Amino acid sequence: MASNTKSYYVDQQEAPKLSKKILNKMVWRSLFLQASFNYERMQSCGWLYGILPGLQEIHKNKEDLSTSMTHNLEFFNTHPFLVTFVMGIVLSLEQRKADVQTIRSIRVAAMGPLGGIGDAIFWFTLTPIAAGIGANLALQGSILGPIVFLLLFNVVQFGLRYWLMHWSYKVGMDGIQTMTKYAKQFTHSATILGLIVVGALIASYVGFDIVLQIPIGETSVVIQEVLDGIMPKLIPLLLTFGMYGLVKKNVSPLINICILVVIGLLGALVGLF
Repeated sequence: MASNTKSYYVDQQEAPKLSKKILNKMVWRSLFLQASFNYERMQSCGWLYGILPGLQEIHKNKEDLSTSMTHNLEFFNTHPFLVTFVMGIVLSLEQRKADVQTIRSIRVAAMGPLGGIGDAIFWFTLTPIAAGIGANLALQGSILGPIVFLLLFNVVQFGLRYWLMHWSYKVGMDGIQTMTKYAKQFTHSATILGLIVVGALIASYVGFDIVLQIPIGETSVVIQEVLDGIMPKLIPLLLTFGMYGLVKKNVSPLINICILVVIGLLGALVGLF
């Protein structure tokens, strides 16, 4: 398809700036980025669907619109929550009627670094924090647990979608330099924060106490107190590392759950837990 795509637009006159209404419309459409996901072009169909209102406003010439739609149907794959960053940059170039090859190259350059950044923001940081707050409320018997989790997560991701769309459209190509300049440091910092949060969740929510006591004369030694003296929450930590090791060996989560159930039942049966 790329070989049949024109390298220029017929109408070279810069188009008027897109309205906030159109930009917001494309933010909502970005939710369907992976609706037509396939292994040939990944998110390309969802990408074109999301950006199409802007292209229709920019390219009044039908031949130019066809050219733009064609090259925007090429391979595309980025983090679904940060896709509006790429949309804003591409739309700013389309508005200026930049060379088609330049737009294609910038689109590829912009989508690449967002995978690691998005994972660090959402999966390693935001999800553990929101899930921890929601789980704590749920453990207290509050129905607000899942509601708070969904609100926290979606308020952040929707807010980021809107802000990135408007900001990247405004700054254009300069946004790529800003985003990629500190991408490595930002990803590393967010990952560290996420690991700290996960570590705190392990200590707070992984309940695994040993009730076994060893009688010595007229007294008895409580095993759990001995372990806590060595390192508080040592057993939950070892259990988590054990589950992580099994996952690294491609053991399915379902088998991990079954292992935990068996350990719990046997431990309770023999009076260990």
